[in-house]
Amino acid sequence: MKNLRILNTREIKDITKRLKELYDDEEKLSYAFLMDGNDKIYLVSKEIELIDFEQLRINSMGLYFADINKYNELRLSIEGSQLIGPHAKKNVLELNEEQVRAYFRSEEISIDEKDTGFMLLKYKNDFFGASKIKDKKLLNYLPKVHRTKELIL
Repeated sequence: MKNLRILNTREIKDITKRLKELYDDEEKLSYAFLMDGNDKIYLVSKEIELIDFEQLRINSMGLYFADINKYNELRLSIEGSQLIGPHAKKNVLELNEEQVRAYFRSEEISIDEKDTGFMLLKYKNDFFGASKIKDKKLLNYLPKVHRTKELIL
């Protein structure tokens, strides 16, 4: 785990406090939190402490949950939004089918709202990431590997 460090209790409390402020989420995440050198946060089982890493060569570990950007903002990954979304009570943006298709094609989506912080994106019962509205446009943080020309909903 040369590039990953285990977050301490204070750092985890900061993350859960941010989640509470952003999404009014009080869900207890019973995971160990790891952070890499690029400020990406990963979740792993707390039983990770039982593993002896001395003889292992590990490239990556855990579920990519979120990252902290250069403005010190917490942005949930697709998987992070799927964990937090069902418990979120605010800052959830529901998109219609046409908007979801456009989002996955990386097309510009106009939203008639003022600028926002990170909001969870939702279509019906599915969460698929976090984004911001800036200048009445939805910013697209979808990784290229998830983009598509045709989306089956």
